[in-house]
Amino acid sequence: MHPPRAAAAGRTASPTTARLINDRLALQLLQSEGPLTAGQLKSLTGLSRPTVADLVERLQEAGLITVVGESGAQRRGPNARLYGIVADRAHLVGLDLRTHSVTVAVADLLGRVRAEHTVLIDPDGAPDTAVATALATVDKALAAAGAHAPHTVAVGAPGLVDPATGRLGGTDWIPSWHVGLVGALRARTGVPVLLENEVNLAAIAEQRDGAAHDRDTFVLLWLGQGTGAAVVLDGTLRRGASGGAGEIGFLPVPGTGALPSASGCDGGFHSLAGSAAICALAAEHGLPYGAAVGTEGADAPSSGPGANQLPSDTVANAPSSATGAPTDAPPAESLVRSAVAAGDAGAAFLDALAARIALGVAAVCAVLDPGCVVLGGEIGRGGGAALADRVAAHLARLSPLRTDVRAGAVGGRAVLLGAVLAARDAAQNELFGAAGPGGVSPSLR
Repeated sequence: MHPPRAAAAGRTASPTTARLINDRLALQLLQSEGPLTAGQLKSLTGLSRPTVADLVERLQEAGLITVVGESGAQRRGPNARLYGIVADRAHLVGLDLRTHSVTVAVADLLGRVRAEHTVLIDPDGAPDTAVATALATVDKALAAAGAHAPHTVAVGAPGLVDPATGRLGGTDWIPSWHVGLVGALRARTGVPVLLENEVNLAAIAEQRDGAAHDRDTFVLLWLGQGTGAAVVLDGTLRRGASGGAGEIGFLPVPGTGALPSASGCDGGFHSLAGSAAICALAAEHGLPYGAAVGTEGADAPSSGPGANQLPSDTVANAPSSATGAPTDAPPAESLVRSAVAAGDAGAAFLDALAARIALGVAAVCAVLDPGCVVLGGEIGRGGGAALADRVAAHLARLSPLRTDVRAGAVGGRAVLLGAVLAARDAAQNELFGAAGPGGVSPSLR
């Protein structure tokens, strides 16, 4: 509820608080609109000319903004100066951890990626070797971006992240080098290292730059090697009491002939919509996996996030690259893409798959009523509108709740981009929130 108008009107911010609010507003405008003149800042903020002049001076002294040009070839003088955020004021690192690889991106304070590197990891090798390889990749990416050290690091990984401790765990199959790498990053860099479930980061990317950009409440259903979900309610990512919100692979559903257990999601929704189950369904419809390999389009991602849970049947079906090295791409991805491309020939398979997915979506809608469900992951993106529309049709027969079903739009780097966005938010919260006299740290750690 909104506070009574009279009570709200009697509240005034202190001069210091007002300066912080004004500075943050100006910085947010410079990020969203690009470089602006003082006059444009005045118009967009509604602040007085002297107030804008003061905040521009403060933010320049804090090293957060600088003159980046002039607003017109013929104009000169203070009123024509264009101010922009000093993007190199901080460098951010985002990591996407997979079973067989790690991808590192280095971005500036505006979230623009300056360098990106991927390296393969032998999951059967020594954990210390994997950690050393990943750290070397971070160093390589930083050097390529011209950065000496990161301000903030964000890591996306499969598994449960305990909201209380920030530690990764909850599943036995998580590669030990994932845990070791997070610990090494925290010990070595001395900067904030944010750890988040990969599907949650993908949801952040979809909300900022993808299919859910116009939604404050939605659920991202991840369809990849396995299944997972991320829940965003009223603009806030909801992780649950133990970090397990969205472990939809454990959802009991009809048609599996079994029930999941505390130690594994076989028999749950995973057994209907995980990659191995989809491959089996495709075979029933005369679409053998071997016939579909290599048919994906040029924009098909080479890899994607693992599921919240990844049982042994999925690992055994993991595809290999052209060199014979295992990859993280789910085998079912090319099958779904092939079925979409086949038109009528693939319709029966897509209908059957959509009916399975709709069972999970209906359960989510019955509990959360999100109004929008985004089908993410390699399989959700590969199915596109053809699969999303079919899921929506099946859902309409299962649930009275109106729900928009959309295909993910971010692409194969959703987790990595979500990590960069999370790191950017954390860095800006620290730097932008501290703007003002004595409020800005003189160094970037």
